[in-house]
Amino acid sequence: MTHSVPPPQRQGGARTVRVPEDRAGQRLDNFLLGQLKGVPRSLVYKLVRSGQVRVNGGRAKAERKLEDGDEVRIPPVRLDPPGERAAPAKGLLAAVEGAIAFEDERLLALNKPAGLASHGGSGIGFGAIETLRALRPGATLELVHRLDRDTSGLLVVAKKRSALAQLQALMRTDGGIAKRYLALLVGRMPDGVMSVDAPLHVGLRQGGERHVQVRDEGKPSLSHFRVLERRGGHSWCEVRIATGRTHQIRVHARHIGHPVAGDDKYGDPEANRRLRERTGLRRMCLHAASLEFALDDGAAPYVLHAPLPAELKDALGRLD
Repeated sequence: MTHSVPPPQRQGGARTVRVPEDRAGQRLDNFLLGQLKGVPRSLVYKLVRSGQVRVNGGRAKAERKLEDGDEVRIPPVRLDPPGERAAPAKGLLAAVEGAIAFEDERLLALNKPAGLASHGGSGIGFGAIETLRALRPGATLELVHRLDRDTSGLLVVAKKRSALAQLQALMRTDGGIAKRYLALLVGRMPDGVMSVDAPLHVGLRQGGERHVQVRDEGKPSLSHFRVLERRGGHSWCEVRIATGRTHQIRVHARHIGHPVAGDDKYGDPEANRRLRERTGLRRMCLHAASLEFALDDGAAPYVLHAPLPAELKDALGRLD
């Protein structure tokens, strides 16, 4: 399917949509994806960057959280259908179907494999959410949060707008969602819990990727690292995060001098090379292991777990 961005139009074509109460707190890009069915995420970002999308008459960033009653100007988009739309490969469909760790009438939790993006775009045809939508045609599925492409583990998808709104509200509340990760950190971490309270700033995109740094002008970010055991000169740790910033664990781990093993972006290249030679592992050693939260004002508790992938288990075994 090809697409083109029409030039800004002052008269006709564009429409204005008032944000309903149940969409308050949703990111602008996700709101637009719901309004522009079938439009690639990459095109949505182009529309926002070019200023053709307006919120209350002004330009806005894709990550802006919308409020009840906001007025969003949505420009016309031309889609040129070449015929039958492509679908995810059968192997990908089967892998994602087999990775569903939990599902009820409101939520679906995926034990996302490493290497699978949370969503498509930037040259990625199908991410986890597009593949799930192909598996559940006609269902309303929305990402509650995201995981880095190279991080495995729990990725939660809402099946109802009410569940999405509740979960987004919990994410904005301190302690609303308890997140537990497992990570192999380079070197010997000290015993006990090491808390890292360091603000994170998302830098300019380079080559389509974000680069995050610890900087005073960044957003408050808090991570807690605890050593579970030591393996081959490295530290197998539990990580709990009080905030959910982009690349938070990876950047905080680097900040304390113990980067995540296998991390090609923020890690130690020489340590990564030695790990590959010793274990054969070619992925980042970071896994979103569990999530705990409660919907309906605490009346509906959820405790979700994602088993450690086989390739991480095998690599840890080779480090004994």
